[in-house]
Amino acid sequence: MRLVKHPELIAAWPKPTAADPWIIMISGCMMGFPCGVDGTDYGFGGVLDDIAKRDTVRVVSFCPEDIGLGTPRTMPDIHGGDGFDGLAGHARVLDEHGSDLTDGMIAGALAMAAKAQEEQVRFAILMDMSAACGSQVIADGCRSGEPPPRQRGVGVATAVLARVGIPLVSQRDHRTLGLVRARLDAKFVADPEARDHHEIPWVRKNLPDDRVWPT
Repeated sequence: MRLVKHPELIAAWPKPTAADPWIIMISGCMMGFPCGVDGTDYGFGGVLDDIAKRDTVRVVSFCPEDIGLGTPRTMPDIHGGDGFDGLAGHARVLDEHGSDLTDGMIAGALAMAAKAQEEQVRFAILMDMSAACGSQVIADGCRSGEPPPRQRGVGVATAVLARVGIPLVSQRDHRTLGLVRARLDAKFVADPEARDHHEIPWVRKNLPDDRVWPT
């Protein structure tokens, strides 16, 4: 479930407290975990600290690529579709050398979903563009090239999380994350001009979205 399509959920959730915090799953790299293909956090560590470090939030940090493929690793990208297609056997995850990483990627995705269910996470904030965690845009095949080939679609882990009913949002969905921040902080004033990634004119024009998500 894309949280950007269901903002009413955010308003309906009980207000978090220190005794009963919101449990949020966040991609490991955005929590500063050195789980990128090169063994770094890609420079994204701390980008969600204003959400993650509140005493009314408990973070479950997870990197499905690290679990399924190890770190460091070659660059995984989905060829022939997106994460849903990969789960159905219609697409494969290949690295820049053509090696097939599909089985490892699916194993990491299943482990992420199992952790989310075990911890009873309320929703997940995932790193967009990732072949594992992308929830708005991913690479269309190998991401090398200028400009990198892109498509609307989801990563393999995102597809598994969607199928088990975890609400999902990317770090680039600023309008929806503004709604989240407003629930966490009564003093926060959301930017009325903020947009989620799929609402940006360039994305709407160049990356059509025809994927039917599980409901």
